[in-house]
Amino acid sequence: MFSKSRINEPGPAKAGDADKPKAPEAPVTKPSMDFTPAAPKGKVAASVLSSDLTVVGNLRTTGDIQVEGTVEGDIRAHLLTVGETATIRGEIVADDIVVNGRVIGRVRGLKVRLTSTAKVEGDIIHKTIAIESGAHFEGSVQRQDDPLSTGRAPVAPSRIASPGPAAGEEP
Repeated sequence: MFSKSRINEPGPAKAGDADKPKAPEAPVTKPSMDFTPAAPKGKVAASVLSSDLTVVGNLRTTGDIQVEGTVEGDIRAHLLTVGETATIRGEIVADDIVVNGRVIGRVRGLKVRLTSTAKVEGDIIHKTIAIESGAHFEGSVQRQDDPLSTGRAPVAPSRIASPGPAAGEEP
């Protein structure tokens, strides 16, 4: 009564079809050796220095670093997270800095945040700063529009003694 249409089904092979070359289904292109991606790469994971690692020397990256161990030297990064078990002896410079552990040296960043477990001995040069209640800080705080530059402004820094102000307060 009903019959299935055979329009889309391949038929029996004809004797003349075997001699004809098949047309490629998609054009084949050679890969270019000078490939430049149209979009930037996805976010790269942060480099992590574990708690059992001690680094003697300077660290420099355009990416993110999370320090859990000890660094004796300067650090420059995009985002620097100082873990609770970390100790850094040297200058740290980054766009964003979050200090949970100990820093002995100057801190320069656009955004600097000292959490309640932070212990900082040194000057902080920042664009914006947050110091949580319970953070220990001994040094001076100075606001600059461009704290990442190496030059220092002639403005006298304000002195703050430990512990820092409550969360949300700016010295």
